[in-house]
Amino acid sequence: MSAKSQIKKVVLAYSGGLDTSIILKWLQTEYGAEVVTFTADLGQGEEIEPARAKALAAGVKPENIFIEDVREEFVRDFVFPMFRANALYEGEYLLGTSIARPLIAKRLVEIARATGCDAISHGATGKGNDQVRFELGAYALWPEVKVIAPWREWDLNSRESLLAYAAKHEIPIAKKPGGGSPYSMDANALHISYEGGGLEDPWWSPDDSIWRWTKNPEDAPNEAEEITIEFERGDAVAINGDRGTPFQILDRLNALGGRHGIGRLDLVENRYVGIKSRGCYETPGGSILLKAHRAIESLCLDREQAHLKDELMPKYASLIYNGYWWSPERRMLQALIDDSQTRVNGEVRLKLYKGAVYNLGRRSKDSLFDATLSTFEDDRGAYNQKDAEGFIRLNGLRLRTGAKRDAR
Repeated sequence: MSAKSQIKKVVLAYSGGLDTSIILKWLQTEYGAEVVTFTADLGQGEEIEPARAKALAAGVKPENIFIEDVREEFVRDFVFPMFRANALYEGEYLLGTSIARPLIAKRLVEIARATGCDAISHGATGKGNDQVRFELGAYALWPEVKVIAPWREWDLNSRESLLAYAAKHEIPIAKKPGGGSPYSMDANALHISYEGGGLEDPWWSPDDSIWRWTKNPEDAPNEAEEITIEFERGDAVAINGDRGTPFQILDRLNALGGRHGIGRLDLVENRYVGIKSRGCYETPGGSILLKAHRAIESLCLDREQAHLKDELMPKYASLIYNGYWWSPERRMLQALIDDSQTRVNGEVRLKLYKGAVYNLGRRSKDSLFDATLSTFEDDRGAYNQKDAEGFIRLNGLRLRTGAKRDAR
């Protein structure tokens, strides 16, 4: 019995877009499998109910169509924990695509088990990171899971061949005006990304029409806007005194950042599979949140806590980028990071202006900032400046010893 014939039912991460619409048909024809579809509202800002009609039209049974609003779970359990770490991949990327994959993998496994599926399937290509993220997550949660990765099996090796397949099987697909394949895009409550097309030339600069969430900074308002963000245990809980759920907070920050042209990034990055890729990203709310979180931490964290977090952050970010959210080492780092946030409480005041975020002030009842120690005025004996001499001489001892040796 062939491996394909052993798979009778499969759950597919399904958006209703080009790739997954074709994969749905391909699973039905190549595997003869009953398909279950899972479509998630991650806060991408687009209506997802049309995916139901598309799945029904493709022959999926109504009871096999799962369309879920996971916006709050996504921001609360994935985005906010990551931002407690101030995670940046390769110094710039706020990991908007990467952080969504663990949740999708989790729900694919849960739905597969609940509906009696033999396998899960996804639309990630054999060249990208997402195949790794989906599958590492699935294996961590269900060691015996079978995975169907069509891009590693079929011969539809270009966007144009996918469009030809769609036309042959009468699968409706939206195209860019003037024809051609659309950008490869990914969106959720944290970001939107663009790859493919002209972006495959690292020297080519896209025109402003590519950006969907953010104004061109040059066209952003000429008047700066000041906002206040309140934090509790390292998470943003209110903007300008107005409390909200995690998704509501991020959604409002996205609107603020987008209006002021904040959060654009054009990056050539190193994929886990060994390929360099170029993408454009919009992360308006996340860019504001990162700046604000570091500001409140600057008041509330002990120096060595803060420095240790900064040293561990690149490792934490690479774990998420490479698909190891469900790994024991990421959980271990998360426990350390979360413990550091217990006293990260207070408010940060920011100015938003033409693509930039400026810190204006921060305050906290848990602040470690002591004005009597740091003042340049009379501190009335709070700090004996003579104590610094012994501290410097002790720390300079090895430097003096080395210099004497080198002078010999």
